[in-house]
Amino acid sequence: MTTLNRPGTRDGHVCGIDTAMEVIGGKWKVLILWALHEHPHRRFGELRRLLPGITEKVLASHLREMEADGIVHRVSYDEVPPRVEYSLTEDGKHLNDALQPLAAWGRERTTVQELDDQRDVQGRRVPLSQKGGLSE
Repeated sequence: MTTLNRPGTRDGHVCGIDTAMEVIGGKWKVLILWALHEHPHRRFGELRRLLPGITEKVLASHLREMEADGIVHRVSYDEVPPRVEYSLTEDGKHLNDALQPLAAWGRERTTVQELDDQRDVQGRRVPLSQKGGLSE
């Protein structure tokens, strides 16, 4: 995946985050990284089941891009029926490690939002059943 060069920069990147976002940009790439981290050496169909909602076309396209970027390794076995497995490269593992603080931030934010959703206007905790969240 390439971005158009921006004026004044040799390779079109302004900073390291810009470079990283080129590799992991989009809705699914970070989730593919997570799936391959949690479940190494997966076949295409297994990955698709781990990522509900992703289409075959998008998964295939992202895996090709991630392989070209050097973060996913693809092994094709000479078998009948054909078998292909995907795993993270060392760069992919390092990228996943770099994303751990972002994941922690997201988990913390979700927890805070859930707690905020349980409070009424005066700051008192309100059971979800009274807010229409859960029925008893």
